[in-house]
Amino acid sequence: MLRMLRVFAWVVAGILLLGVATLTTVDRSPLKEQDFYKSTFSQLASSTWSSSSSSHWLGGWATINVTPTQPAELVGYSPRGPYAFVQDSSHVKALTLSNGKTSIAWLNYELLIVHPQLANQVRTAVQEAGIPVDQLIFTATHTHSGMGGYMPGLVGSLAFGGYDEEIVAHLVAGSLRALQTALASQDMVTLSYKKTSVPDLVSNRFVKGGATDPFVRQLLFQRKDGLKASLLTYSAHATALNSKFMGLSGDYPAFLTQHLEEEIDFALFAAGTVGSHRPLPQGNTPKEVNDYAQAINERISADTSAVYLQGEALLRRSKVDIQLGEPQLRISTNLRLRPWLFRSLLGEVPAYLDITQVGNILFISSSGELSGVFYEAWDALANEKGLELVITVFNGSYIGYITPDELYDAHYHEVREMNWFGPGNGHYFDQLIQAVIHKAEK
Repeated sequence: MLRMLRVFAWVVAGILLLGVATLTTVDRSPLKEQDFYKSTFSQLASSTWSSSSSSHWLGGWATINVTPTQPAELVGYSPRGPYAFVQDSSHVKALTLSNGKTSIAWLNYELLIVHPQLANQVRTAVQEAGIPVDQLIFTATHTHSGMGGYMPGLVGSLAFGGYDEEIVAHLVAGSLRALQTALASQDMVTLSYKKTSVPDLVSNRFVKGGATDPFVRQLLFQRKDGLKASLLTYSAHATALNSKFMGLSGDYPAFLTQHLEEEIDFALFAAGTVGSHRPLPQGNTPKEVNDYAQAINERISADTSAVYLQGEALLRRSKVDIQLGEPQLRISTNLRLRPWLFRSLLGEVPAYLDITQVGNILFISSSGELSGVFYEAWDALANEKGLELVITVFNGSYIGYITPDELYDAHYHEVREMNWFGPGNGHYFDQLIQAVIHKAEK
């Protein structure tokens, strides 16, 4: 009996030691008192924006098919294994814009996210190839039926298709080809901006009847020869297809861009503030998802309110590196993994905002999956300064969900397990975006 008690005591001690080594309590210290918070705002206040202007715009675009030759793992929802068929091909898209002095490019992937490992390899390849781009902005459609194989680490291996060097090399090569082709096709363009309200096709997935960002925002390009392109964002998650769907697909953004490209030459869909928004299709089959995309397309095609950018061709750009506190990946309301274990599972996750001003349109691209419930106040602030605001996410890193702080202890997967640097992260990013808007100029 005594021996059994000793064994039991050792087991209990081992469990306790393991718990102490791997778990700790959630840090709920006031954010504004933290050094990282003060440091980020100090850096933003003293940051400079590169600026140039001219009398004209140059634009170019390209689409490269990067569908794997062999089925890859599907990424999104729970692990599903390799895709069984190709519903629609996977692409890398590039859209370039220049005023003859500064050149920027949006790179877009029909993937769940753009992992830092993939982004870093693309940046290196672009530099080594001597591609003349002053600012490279990563975007993703956030499809939950896209391919994996580009996420290293234990969590990447268990849930996101692992890391396949051939797939990453294929994506990097496709990125270079897209950029080179887009730059080679550049011609003089006029730019216009359109903001279309589509409130009945998106909803707040946390709060019934809660606030949403209901707008499709578009930067529209038109060349002298009549060719047209669109960069568009929307805040509904690309989760319209069934979670058990086994086809490779870009979900509703792919269907939507296909419909748009029946009328114009090129369309690039960059996920907007999807952090708390879900789509509202009539069903989750490919046909019903296509019908949903067509409904969005009909609404934006009928909207004739596009406004041309007047005046000089102004390009301003900057980047804000965001310092974060310790990661707080929770397993319960007040228990989290220790930082060393988080980093072992997910690696380092840098955070930053890419800032681009095109005329009076201010683009901000975030590493965090921002919630659209913040957008109304940000829009109002930008409009006060004579600016239009376009927010995109998945900019080459990923730091989890950025949702309103009042939801932090709610029992939602996205705000419990996926809010990696809360509590207080909602307020932090809200204040950061506002500070960037204040720093912008008309």
